[in-house]
Amino acid sequence: MTPKQIERLQNNIKRIRKEIYEEKKLYGGYHDGRGLRYIPFELYLKIQDYKGGLTYLRWFDKNFPDDNQMPEIILMASLICFKNNKIKEAEKKLKLAYFADKLILKVLLGTPIEKNDIPDSNSYLEAIKVFISDLKKQNDLTDFQDWVTQIQKSETFTKDTTI
Repeated sequence: MTPKQIERLQNNIKRIRKEIYEEKKLYGGYHDGRGLRYIPFELYLKIQDYKGGLTYLRWFDKNFPDDNQMPEIILMASLICFKNNKIKEAEKKLKLAYFADKLILKVLLGTPIEKNDIPDSNSYLEAIKVFISDLKKQNDLTDFQDWVTQIQKSETFTKDTTI
């Protein structure tokens, strides 16, 4: 990625954050019906600004504490924590992603997908594959994938529902 492309993405992040703050000023709270709050995760990962991503993640968790439902966002949050050596936080987010959608980790690790894993719509599976593919193109996930593999092998990972 060229410095100009990185600068463009950084400006997009600033613009999005400004729009979200303006909504709070205007409405007295966050009313992000457009879902702008999710976009910076992907942008921080595209430019591999994991420290900035962690700052944004902390702000996001503070301002949207009940908004950890989308497995893609949770997986990106886990990756950001992992890249910042926040392993306990990364593991917690990884468990959230796993319990939100087991399919996302299978696609990430390239493990076989069984027929009962696939939702009624194949378009969802294809969307997850594209998401993971894009994530791999933008970031070196080798260390993260190795870590996820090890974590998944632990006895408590799938049984421990205390997150």
